[in-house]
Amino acid sequence: MKRVLLTGADGFTGRYLAQELAAAGHEVHGLSRNPPQTLAGRGNVAHWHKADLAHPATLQAALEAARPHWVVHLAAVSFVAHGNVDDIYQANLLGTRNLLEALAATAARSAPLQAVLLASSANVYGNAGGGRLDESTPFAPANDYAVSKVAAELVARLYAERLPLIITRPFNYTGVGQSLNFLLPKMVDHVRRRAPQIELGNLEVARDFLDVRTVAAYYLRLLQAPQALGGVFNICSGQAHSLRGVMDALLELAHHQMELQVNPAFVRANEVRTLCGDASRLHATVGAIQGPSLRDTLAWMLQAS
Repeated sequence: MKRVLLTGADGFTGRYLAQELAAAGHEVHGLSRNPPQTLAGRGNVAHWHKADLAHPATLQAALEAARPHWVVHLAAVSFVAHGNVDDIYQANLLGTRNLLEALAATAARSAPLQAVLLASSANVYGNAGGGRLDESTPFAPANDYAVSKVAAELVARLYAERLPLIITRPFNYTGVGQSLNFLLPKMVDHVRRRAPQIELGNLEVARDFLDVRTVAAYYLRLLQAPQALGGVFNICSGQAHSLRGVMDALLELAHHQMELQVNPAFVRANEVRTLCGDASRLHATVGAIQGPSLRDTLAWMLQAS
């Protein structure tokens, strides 16, 4: 059994990773500015610690209380179009730096730290290229969210000799509980409500999608793998699905018809037609996980209340 500290344990990905870790017999510690006050709000988190990534002293106290073997840093502003740029850099860059500094100080005092997984993003690759992207693809961030993730990865390099780091670059993933700000939950919501129409961007672009439960399973495998330490890993399926194909699958599953309208405001200039991840390094390190197909994930989301 490992003690695992999750930042963002109460977020979309964090809830599924906490479930995955608890099911494997690990003791999950959540870090939050506003921990739940009742047992009913704990979910699969055995212990909550009140701390703020913007306040290093609170991070240090939480680490000393949890004494984690593994740390997974998920807390972030994850919506690319988030309106407050200051929030993006404060959380994704400075918050990450504060956490790494606190972890380095803890590790120097002989704490049992064995792995630190930092969730970056495939957004670091930007829109400059197409096809199948591997971890050697140059950074080409195209928005503040992506820049914040590139910067956080560069900051992490400063701690590479002091901390057992693993960096992940997840491509698109989805599942029950993801915010309607994201594209697939928006599409699912319209179909579930049997809306007569929906406004979307370019339906012909194709993207790599995973199920959030598969992402959580890969995170656990990486934490368990000594050979993953020091590595950077795409988290992806290696298959691209067009948005039109996704919508067709949803409508077929729901036995519904809907008018699809292309809103020019949702169409990016010079948008890459196909973006797909190369999972070769991930599979060579921890093996391939046969998670739900995208169609199965969409059915699960449609059926959720």
